Amino acid sequence: MKTEVLNIENLKGDAAKAALAEAGRLLRAGQLVAFPTETVYGLGANGLDGAACAKIYEAKGRPSDNPLILHVADRAMVEEIAEDIPPMAEKLLAAFLPGPMTLILKRKAVVPDRITGGLATVGVRMPESAAARAMIRAAGVPVAAPSANISGRPSPTTAASVLRDMDGRIPLILDGGPCRFGVESTIVDCTGPVAVILRPGAITREMLTEVLGGARLDPALVGANVTPKAPGMKYKHYAPRAPLTLLEGEPTKMAAAFRRQVRQLQKEGHTVGILASDEVCAALADVIPSELRKPYGAQGDLSAIAAHIYEALIAFDDTNADALLGEGTTERGLGLAIMNRLHKASGFHSIQI
Repeated sequence: MKTEVLNIENLKGDAAKAALAEAGRLLRAGQLVAFPTETVYGLGANGLDGAACAKIYEAKGRPSDNPLILHVADRAMVEEIAEDIPPMAEKLLAAFLPGPMTLILKRKAVVPDRITGGLATVGVRMPESAAARAMIRAAGVPVAAPSANISGRPSPTTAASVLRDMDGRIPLILDGGPCRFGVESTIVDCTGPVAVILRPGAITREMLTEVLGGARLDPALVGANVTPKAPGMKYKHYAPRAPLTLLEGEPTKMAAAFRRQVRQLQKEGHTVGILASDEVCAALADVIPSELRKPYGAQGDLSAIAAHIYEALIAFDDTNADALLGEGTTERGLGLAIMNRLHKASGFHSIQI
């Protein structure tokens, strides 16, 4: 299969409109299309067609009990697939959608079992991205979409990274430029008496608490073995090919701690790569060559870190690094989502400094 990449950064141009129309045609015909959102690139299929959604699992090598999220263009589509929209969900819809949030709601029978992993619930997301919503409108159906990468690998935030994993596996990639947030949507279970965060994202626990008065973290976020209610809860995710170890602790002590770990690994014969702040990368310029230093932004700049971690992890695959060290950050605000992804990428292997 030949994979075509079509640019839609300028949604007003005739070429972009034609690309969106082609994407809609392919989705209605049961094919897969990769598309940009404000979080990461998604791998989309007609969300009401179980056979089409099965192709997602095949293309990604995704476990069949890992649910998919249904992406919608507007409120009317939410009502097509959700049996009930409780008051908690109504508040979140009003406050944050369109935006980087997925709501877990009771599903209607029209939603295939293939989407939900056999659960009675479905994840519903209305992207902030105008390109994503335009594609969904062109398709005329909710679009099921996990991230557009091989399962377990870092999620793509550029069309080039999608092509790296999906070339020859899907017919079309829509290129909308780099994603703004860089980590997947916040997933909130709205089916119980209290909002439960199943996956942290750019809509933070603090933001949810301001609207709802509180929000609980699901035990799976700290590695508990559970039946996954939503993507990213059970399986190892976001991992580069070389093993990653996190260093967590006081930012002012990071550079010295990295230097100790780098020297030890190099003494053991490893080629070391580091994913770290601008400050740590600069401090290690004398012991790590530039191609093996991937700075993700200044210490504490959570928006920059979130936007850069996946592409940096992907970039290490083009190096000869066989051991990676990553710098942790705060778990407050957006830091909770960043650390969730880094813990998953490292298999929860970290060193406290």
